Amino acid sequence: MKLSLHGAAAIVMALALAACGGDSSDNDAVDNGGGNGGTPPAERTAVRIGLLPDTQGGGDNVSIHPMKAVLDKEAELGANIVIPVGDLTDHGTTREFQQWTSVAQSYRDAGIEFLPLMGNHEDSYAYSVEWIENMKHYIPEDAVHMAGAQYLNYYVMRGNVMIFLLKYYNLPIAFDWIKQEVAAHEGEFDHLVIASHDGLIGAKYGETREMIVEGVAGDDHLMNKWDDIRAFFSKYDVIWVQGHEHMYQRSVITAPIWVDPTSWTVEDGNYRLPQYMQIMSGNASYKGYEFRYGERELVQRIVAQKMNTLDNGSTAYDVNASVLSFDGDRVDYQSWYTEHTIGANEDGEKELADPQWKLMDRFSRTRNRCERLVYPTSIPEGTRPVMYLDSQYISNDCLAPDGSVARMVGGINDTFNRVESRTRDMEVTPGFSRAGSVIELARLAYQFLFQMNESWTPNLNAENRVVPNADDANVLDIPETTIDLKELVTMSWQAAGGDTASDVLIVSGTQNQTGTYSSAYGAAKDLEADTGLPGSQPDGSTKQPHTLPATASKSWDLATAVSDAYALTFDAPQGRDPGTLTLGWLTDEGWQPIASADCVVEQPYDAGVLTSTPTRPAGCDGQPLVGFDADHGHRWWVVLQQDAELALLRR
Repeated sequence: MKLSLHGAAAIVMALALAACGGDSSDNDAVDNGGGNGGTPPAERTAVRIGLLPDTQGGGDNVSIHPMKAVLDKEAELGANIVIPVGDLTDHGTTREFQQWTSVAQSYRDAGIEFLPLMGNHEDSYAYSVEWIENMKHYIPEDAVHMAGAQYLNYYVMRGNVMIFLLKYYNLPIAFDWIKQEVAAHEGEFDHLVIASHDGLIGAKYGETREMIVEGVAGDDHLMNKWDDIRAFFSKYDVIWVQGHEHMYQRSVITAPIWVDPTSWTVEDGNYRLPQYMQIMSGNASYKGYEFRYGERELVQRIVAQKMNTLDNGSTAYDVNASVLSFDGDRVDYQSWYTEHTIGANEDGEKELADPQWKLMDRFSRTRNRCERLVYPTSIPEGTRPVMYLDSQYISNDCLAPDGSVARMVGGINDTFNRVESRTRDMEVTPGFSRAGSVIELARLAYQFLFQMNESWTPNLNAENRVVPNADDANVLDIPETTIDLKELVTMSWQAAGGDTASDVLIVSGTQNQTGTYSSAYGAAKDLEADTGLPGSQPDGSTKQPHTLPATASKSWDLATAVSDAYALTFDAPQGRDPGTLTLGWLTDEGWQPIASADCVVEQPYDAGVLTSTPTRPAGCDGQPLVGFDADHGHRWWVVLQQDAELALLRR
């Protein structure tokens, strides 16, 4: 009998279930204790979590040079915790663990706490011997472990952040335990971070594809929890972080249609989309993976994607260093990259002797926020406006606790990034696979991953996302395609500080794309000159080149990023005297008026100001366009081309 790799993985999953006592819902958490853990962390206010991607170096080696580069950058960014997201090693040998700890030790001695989790390359012998022997000195003493899975699945509380660490393939095993522990600590945390080596959705991999769509008949452990996992993650606003993919991706994963997020209430006044965030941490090794299968449109919206494979036109590998910063209910995130051509430790540091780091992704948000998924203007004309398919910067009212009201009122997303995937296939093994035929496999693919292309449910990535293989009746092809990325735009509220006369509005997500276009392997393409792959439009045609605004830099470096012009209004709380206030923003020099008093236009907002600036006095051309709407009596409006933090200031 021929078994696919995912079929073998399902068997490993079944063995893991048996080892962990099957369903974990009846398991009680046990404390590590015994003095076997690392030094308990000092008390902290802000929590800054660095993500260390896979460091497997090939053979019995750890990729020392990328590992050092990432840890140096994350230390520079102020990380006080680092999560190595699995595959610390390639073979799980004594030599490799000695290499890894020889690098990590100095950073731990300098005050960085490590929260390691096990990848597929540390499994088997490495777990019972090398993993425990080495990682018990890094896993903190106060970690709470899942019964039957000690040193595999555990969590810690750091400040107002609850952090779960899960072994490879252990999400369905640990899910009931996670729910149990979250319920036990309800009210003690503001943020929930869950880290594992692989993810529910993935890019090249993903447990849904491997365990459900291509899963083994009768193995329903994940399938029976698939909706509940996404609903729970959405409810608790989970940030999911992972490794395994050797590429960088940030996306949002949608909850089931029946989910009614607790933030969607009249009392709250604001709305948060029913979804959670998935971050693939990128690469820190001597290999890179191409983008296989593409976006899982049924449940996923990709907002950032970068891969580099040193293959098929790609000229380097990427190294990624990312930090999540938690302060109160606010989250700030930055992801940086640098390139190298190192193939083995023996090659030396090469480009990483002086890494040229560039910021490639970011976001800022609070728990009290309004969200919009803004699609690019490449949506084919005539597409029905369903499934969030909207390229406008327009929102409903977003209400602050102090009574301030903000609203996006104009602009379109004309600057976006484009990526390609490569053709891959999925296979049926009769008598073994969940799907008994390629038609059943196609049904599962459309039921759990890909969007069926119909006029009422258009798939913007292709007319047919899955097709039977012409040469093998047991194979289903997922054709290569071209994908235009979306923007996750948020408006968040933060309490007023001493320098502001209102609560602070944080606008994030408008300035993350610059018009890059890359092949599935990371080779650079030109969005304005190169056509997409055949069949990449919903009608079966090809995505065409797109003329970008003059402000688009086509660079991965966000220091060059300029957002498309958008407008928003900002209403002062009722009862405030607008004559004593002005609209300001946070700059490197602190809070400043966005425009001087004589440059503020006295008129209501009109969409025409996005393309034709009203007459202003001489000397105002270098200032953003700000208006005051006297008809409303307390409303300012502004046209911006960047993310910003805004508030009313005292004159």
